[in-house]
Amino acid sequence: MIILKSETEIEMMRRSNRIVARILSELKKMVRPGVKTRELDAYAEMRAREMGAVPAFKGYHGYPASLCVSINEEIVHGIPSERELKEGDIVSLDFGVIYKGFYGDAAITLPVGEVSEEARKLIEVAERSFYCGLEQVKEENRLSDISAAIQTEVEKHGFSVIRAFVGHGIGRNLHEEPQVPNFGLPGHGPKLKKGMTLAIEPMIAAGHWEVEVLADGWTAVTRDRSLAAHYEHTVALTENGAEILSIDGPEAEESAASGSLANA
Repeated sequence: MIILKSETEIEMMRRSNRIVARILSELKKMVRPGVKTRELDAYAEMRAREMGAVPAFKGYHGYPASLCVSINEEIVHGIPSERELKEGDIVSLDFGVIYKGFYGDAAITLPVGEVSEEARKLIEVAERSFYCGLEQVKEENRLSDISAAIQTEVEKHGFSVIRAFVGHGIGRNLHEEPQVPNFGLPGHGPKLKKGMTLAIEPMIAAGHWEVEVLADGWTAVTRDRSLAAHYEHTVALTENGAEILSIDGPEAEESAASGSLANA
């Protein structure tokens, strides 16, 4: 069942997601060669608790950390460790919190120092494909209109869309219905309605879309070990249109006022 949120509930989700956005913004400044992934995790957890939130991922189905840190060919769910980031790596940071009963969830992929042209383009296309999907978040559109727009943008640049993992509804639970694939034909699935809150998260690869999960039971990598990128925001469909909830600062105020950042 898809749970439609009231204006009050969406406001609570804005608060939880702005905490996520702020912490990701701070982590972005920490990403550099030599930093250990466990240091990023410790910082994210500390800041969440300082702001009155609880890390959403820690202990979720047994996940052992607060932050997912996925490097290079790692797509999602990389476990923080003593591993140091190196010049030329790309790193995906996926973070979520619970604040006053509501979840926030977002992810970014960042370059570590100077990266290859392929890596830079992959990061850009992951982000751009999210905004292509966002443009389809309109009442009476179908869910797969989001999926098709993402896939079209990604494949236009010669990259592939990961099929083993998808976006999802979000609210009082981290994962709610509906699932939001990043691939498929338009015109299918439930109609989009005011009050829907979705975590839209393109996960893409420079090579093939096939996935392998490593022995730790969590870290998902591209089977061909090509680079992967992940970009995610939590989005609400309001009476003013699509609004990105997981942003912070002046941009957040602009989004709430306009109802849409589809052309950002």
